[in-house]
Amino acid sequence: MKNFIADMFRRSSSDRSGGPTRGKVSPSSGSKAHESVDLGLSVKWAACNLGAGAPSEYGEGFAWGETAVKEGYWLANSLTAGQQISDIAGQVERDPACAIWGEGWRMPTQAEVDELLDGCDWIWSKVDGKRGYLVRSRANGNSIFLPTAEDRLVYGRYWTSTPYPNSTQDAYGLYFDRGSMFTARALRYTAQCVRPVKD
Repeated sequence: MKNFIADMFRRSSSDRSGGPTRGKVSPSSGSKAHESVDLGLSVKWAACNLGAGAPSEYGEGFAWGETAVKEGYWLANSLTAGQQISDIAGQVERDPACAIWGEGWRMPTQAEVDELLDGCDWIWSKVDGKRGYLVRSRANGNSIFLPTAEDRLVYGRYWTSTPYPNSTQDAYGLYFDRGSMFTARALRYTAQCVRPVKD
């Protein structure tokens, strides 16, 4: 299943839509938009995705290393494909969480996502009618909800700030469906959502 889903994300790169594009992103006015949740891990996790106003909302899709929503996502308009880039966490010019939310917010690293996978129980759930995972800390019982990519889909895709080693085309992301969750490589120009973290 893991290889199938990872291959699916790589194949989907030829789709010019690449994910949701609903216009310019601004800090959400939702009551939970900038709340952080202490899961007893090395970083605090945002209650909502970037561009969302509630935990159940997908928010906006971003190409890796880009801070603006685009009309379409493909190799020709990628700003990072073909470049050797180090981890982009906290870089205001490349990290959309830092650029849009500011005040210490940034994208999670692959190591921080792996910590989320290892330190929490992942419970397939529905919140406000949206499928996704309730991610509950084993340390303190606090939780966040990670929704699937869109209403019609049953998988989630979330960028990390970590580029794939020895590649100028790929970066790591968090991927899940009902029954599996893992980090894997994906083409940088595809649109995926971002769940910010805070030190």
